Amino acid sequence: MFLSLEYEPALESLGSDYFDEVVAAEFPCHILRFRNDELLPLMGLEPSKVQEADFIQAFGKFVGMRPFLALRYHGYQFGEYNPRLGDGRGFIYGQVRGKDGKLYDFGTKGSGTTPYSRSADGRLTLKGGVREVLAAEALHYLGVNTSRCLSLIETGESLWRGDEPSPTRSSVMIRFSDSHIRFGTFERLHYLKRKDLTGKLLDHVIEYYYPKITFPEQGEDKTDSYIQFYAELVQRVAQLTAQWMAAGFCHGVLNTDNMSITGESFDYGPYAFIPSYNPQFTAAYFDYYRRYSYGNQPEICALNLEMLQQPLAAVIPIKEMEAALAKFGEHYYDNYQQLMLNKLGFEQLPESQERELLQLTIQLLHDTQVGYHAFFAELAQQFDSSWRDDLGKVFSNLSLFQSAAQTAIETKGGSELSVLAKWQELYHHILQDMSNDELEEIAQRLRDKNPKTALLRPVIEEVWAAITQEDNWEPFYELLRRLRI
Repeated sequence: MFLSLEYEPALESLGSDYFDEVVAAEFPCHILRFRNDELLPLMGLEPSKVQEADFIQAFGKFVGMRPFLALRYHGYQFGEYNPRLGDGRGFIYGQVRGKDGKLYDFGTKGSGTTPYSRSADGRLTLKGGVREVLAAEALHYLGVNTSRCLSLIETGESLWRGDEPSPTRSSVMIRFSDSHIRFGTFERLHYLKRKDLTGKLLDHVIEYYYPKITFPEQGEDKTDSYIQFYAELVQRVAQLTAQWMAAGFCHGVLNTDNMSITGESFDYGPYAFIPSYNPQFTAAYFDYYRRYSYGNQPEICALNLEMLQQPLAAVIPIKEMEAALAKFGEHYYDNYQQLMLNKLGFEQLPESQERELLQLTIQLLHDTQVGYHAFFAELAQQFDSSWRDDLGKVFSNLSLFQSAAQTAIETKGGSELSVLAKWQELYHHILQDMSNDELEEIAQRLRDKNPKTALLRPVIEEVWAAITQEDNWEPFYELLRRLRI
């Protein structure tokens, strides 16, 4: 099935200045652990007609596709420039045109060594694959612009890792994404002083991933189109960052080589969903100085966009990029406010009420340290039309706050309780002018935007324990079903 798809040589047509041709590793066994049937219709494939053998032949044994392309890139890692990067355990398997007209990448992870593997083995642990599948599906259903996983195949090797009990099981994953071109792809070209390759790559990016931008006739100046590209990229990244923050998601490693030039979220290593609202929460155990903490994500994404100006300055006026980046904060806050308003049940409120409700909600979450995801899920469960008429019924079941409230009484004189009372009063006040139909819309929106299941670390570890101790995959599949509701 996958071998019969019509692949487009879009990246390949750029030439060998941007990639190396590589071959995949051979693995001792192939067990399909995950297949994303939701993606198959986008490729024109009927899920019931695609067999496990089709996945294994294409994405485990890597039969019939040549060449595979390992992309070259550099990047700023924890603020330090690293010119020794590139696809070290993956490659572009192929590119296909979806039924929606967009071009998509099949990108591997764990498929073997490349010229950029350095001393590593080019493999992916099975746990790493399981975690990425779960992250991508959870984020997708939370409305985040994310890559997704097409398949995960266990490959039968024993791997040694410093951050997992070893030996541990191996896997190869296929990532389905808009593009694997990164900020670091351009940074490498700046390092090499190849202005010509920068312009060529930027033309490619705009042609395939920024269709609303009109290119001038051949021979005419492209500067205005390039300026439009950067301004749109700033908007896309600001929107993505707002989506992460509203979802309570901490990526963990926002180096420039982990930033997509399309503004898509991808590459999930030490990510985590925050258990409670804490801007200092850090996902990566090795992020000693909390550079990539949850609360720092907007600032870091803006900084990465600023760093990208250096290579793009070869073809785009720096002042124009600075003007575009100056709007990042506005783009981010507008998106974040709207997403949080939706999580609170509303589509639109007077500006003053929107800001007051958001500020008070953040204060309540911060001060009480109630579960971030549990708060919104409980709000969706408890909401009732009677809240409009009776203040006493607004979040009247305070079991969610009992632990936090007791702490407040014992240590801070109950200040958190007064914040909750203010929040209840404001929410009740906002509902005063709502019609019955509007109240039903709020109830539905609360249910749609606030799933009952949150992908917290203990949930992942419970699933992994079943896999590693009993080879029981049913909890994994059940979790996926709950994340997709």
